[in-house]
Amino acid sequence: MAYERRLAITILLSYLAIGALFARFTPAWQAPDEPAHYNAIRQVAEAGCCPRIEPGDWSSEYLARLTTGRFAPQLLDELESIQYEDHQPPLYYLLAALVFRLFAGDPLALRLLSVVLGAGLVGLTYALSRRLLPGRPHLALAVMALVAFLPQHTDMLSAINNDALAELILCLALLRCLRYLDDGAAAWQLGLILGLAFLSKLTVVFLALPILLTLWLRWRGGGRPRVELVGGLAIVMALAAAMGGLWWLRNISVYGFPDFLGLAAHDMVVAEQPRSADYIAEHGLPAYLGDMAATTFKSFWGQFGWMALPLDGVLGGLLYPGFLALSLAGLSGALMAWRRMMRADQRHLLLSVVIMVGLQYGYYNLEFQQWQGRYLYPALLPIAIALVGGWDYWLSRWLPLYRARPWLLPLAALSLAALDVYLLFRVIMPGLSPG
Repeated sequence: MAYERRLAITILLSYLAIGALFARFTPAWQAPDEPAHYNAIRQVAEAGCCPRIEPGDWSSEYLARLTTGRFAPQLLDELESIQYEDHQPPLYYLLAALVFRLFAGDPLALRLLSVVLGAGLVGLTYALSRRLLPGRPHLALAVMALVAFLPQHTDMLSAINNDALAELILCLALLRCLRYLDDGAAAWQLGLILGLAFLSKLTVVFLALPILLTLWLRWRGGGRPRVELVGGLAIVMALAAAMGGLWWLRNISVYGFPDFLGLAAHDMVVAEQPRSADYIAEHGLPAYLGDMAATTFKSFWGQFGWMALPLDGVLGGLLYPGFLALSLAGLSGALMAWRRMMRADQRHLLLSVVIMVGLQYGYYNLEFQQWQGRYLYPALLPIAIALVGGWDYWLSRWLPLYRARPWLLPLAALSLAALDVYLLFRVIMPGLSPG
């Protein structure tokens, strides 16, 4: 147990150190949508909540000049005009506005806020994995390390955006769902967390369905009276709707009915984004699906900047083939061991998250061509558990040395930290800094 605790602390402290390095040395604005998130924070700090997305907040021509010019200082005179994240829910921006005012708008301070929120996420990942995989602490630690040091995820958790807060709330919700499955913890807690999710980021609104599934699974599996299910549903939905409803009513008053999420207004403003239909018309559906799968995979593991810096030639071109081999080994092993890894109700809960995130990703790409693996990160916990469980299955089956020393797996996952540092100083900095 002492060894487990020391290794968990080592992973957490290593994440904080490497996250701080990414925050400090990643070239300015070289994370997806970072200027737009910064400007949303600035508007809240200077004028109060909440900004409104409107025509002129997006310019594909100006963004192209910025990204191709690596955000050179002479190109930044119109940076404040990039405001296409103004439709996002307010929770992160209200929190970040406090940091903005305290540190006079220093972007580094806002990046470090994300790192701190990411530390909470990494810690919750360990707590969740420990509950899902009792008696197998080496797997929980490996999941913790994979979430902390997956290169693209580390990069995103050290940028100015609302991702870390949204993922933190999602993991907190899953932890409470697991407790509810075990002992029927107060339903109001699930409603409160769901309300926070509604106020944190549009990509975690889907959390409503896994939470409702949790209520149903406990009722179905425990032979409890129907009134418990109905009462739990009423409490969760009433509390979550009361919290999210204030924001939704505001959006309706600003953007009109039925645009309660502000998505229609956002899609109108960013209408110049590349469209999936145009790509299919030019290249055909098979090419579209193949290119989408390849780019999503690469950017899930690491494709930095505004998708401008893939890792095809890094370390002799071995990174992506290595990540592919690890993915195939992990997923194939997970298929063999999935039923033995955890209880059926827990598997159903995690699978519901993966399905909802996948459907959300597919739906978004029906209109806009957005092949970015980071959009799958709300499902990173179940993905990491599947990969780690699959690796453990094959290692236990084919490597006798591993069966006696299962701590090799979290140590191997921790080695991704060294890769992160290498990528930061040898790839990201020289590849994204202004010439």
